[in-house]
Amino acid sequence: MAGRVSRRVVAAVTALGLAIGLGACSPGPARIDIGVDQVDGALPSDLTDQMQTLTETAMTAVGASGAIVSVSVPWSGQWVAGVGTSGEGGPKVDPAMTFKAVNVTRAMTCDVLYALVEKGTVALDDSIAEYVDSYPGESDITLGELCDSTSGLHGYLGAIFERVLATPERTWNPRELVAYGLGQPRAFEPGARFAESDTGYVLLGIVLERAANTPLNELFDEYVFQPLGMTSSSLPAGVGGGDRLKGSYLASGEDGKADCSAPTDMTDLTSSVGAAAAGAVSSVADLSTYVRALAVGARPYDVEQRLADARPVADSQPTWFTAKGGTYQGDSLVGQYGSLPGYMVAAFADRETGMSVVVVLNDSRASSNVARLLAWQLAALASKAPAADGRTAPELGLPWTVESLGEELAGYAICGE
Repeated sequence: MAGRVSRRVVAAVTALGLAIGLGACSPGPARIDIGVDQVDGALPSDLTDQMQTLTETAMTAVGASGAIVSVSVPWSGQWVAGVGTSGEGGPKVDPAMTFKAVNVTRAMTCDVLYALVEKGTVALDDSIAEYVDSYPGESDITLGELCDSTSGLHGYLGAIFERVLATPERTWNPRELVAYGLGQPRAFEPGARFAESDTGYVLLGIVLERAANTPLNELFDEYVFQPLGMTSSSLPAGVGGGDRLKGSYLASGEDGKADCSAPTDMTDLTSSVGAAAAGAVSSVADLSTYVRALAVGARPYDVEQRLADARPVADSQPTWFTAKGGTYQGDSLVGQYGSLPGYMVAAFADRETGMSVVVVLNDSRASSNVARLLAWQLAALASKAPAADGRTAPELGLPWTVESLGEELAGYAICGE
């Protein structure tokens, strides 16, 4: 899509290292300036105090010991904070800690799709069968439908969930994950409507690897991470590197409800469980850059078609809550949210201004809607942030309030009073 915030592509050539025996430097990929003119300073303390309170409320609701939050308001300032501890009784949360980016990975997988479309390697209306012959029963599904989550394919995580909790260290083959999804009848015919499908994104990752003849993690590096300087991000098969935020999952007590006093450590769950649907590892700094680039259309392959004519998420949801192109759209906000055992994450940015909000909570037993609602609460506060000296605050109205979302979030609470 055309950038709604001015953008500049900076062809900054960086040295990757000396070529052995030649003593020459190899050029790195072009770095992209996303073009968001961010005030270099902190948001007002009265505003960040409110944000801190909202974050702590969400943590209590889901039984999380820690959270990391990044709120960037171009015309006003930033708030990046670690809240609580990394695991019960653990060290204070460092905002630079890494974690599984969970469903934000889906947007990244679609990035690779659109990059290969722009390159001419694939087309959105290509059938799966043009690249892999292992799934003849799904030959009527297109690559675009996999990205838009309109394929009708059932998810796989529910079928393996107990095994995932029991053996988090296991490395899963993407084709095995897909088999669990395809082993169930389709929910609907391809293209009929939107419904999240982790199976669809993992299958799309398999197709993209075959089409480009390149491992998916290398495609992520080439088209997603390196151009945006996302140095803390990767798509590993294992747990990923960096100083990791400890993640947990609350087991059930005798009454079948979450036992908020006994979190199970899921930090070492392998990313292979999520693969192209939820396997990326990142930091809030990287995800803030990423979701801004996605929202304002900063990359060469960002086209208007990807986010246009988005589908309603569900009949029960407001008409402004839609989905397309591996993203959710909440009015002018674009991003993703979701969970995998250990973490729930939400990352959204405004298409007009580049304002961004990223949140991660380190327990995943409750609905991941909690992460989305917290992010949207913080966005509501951020949208009213006062302008810094010499700047002008835009008229940015979102169709919700902190209070209305707070009532909804409380309905998902599984811990606390």
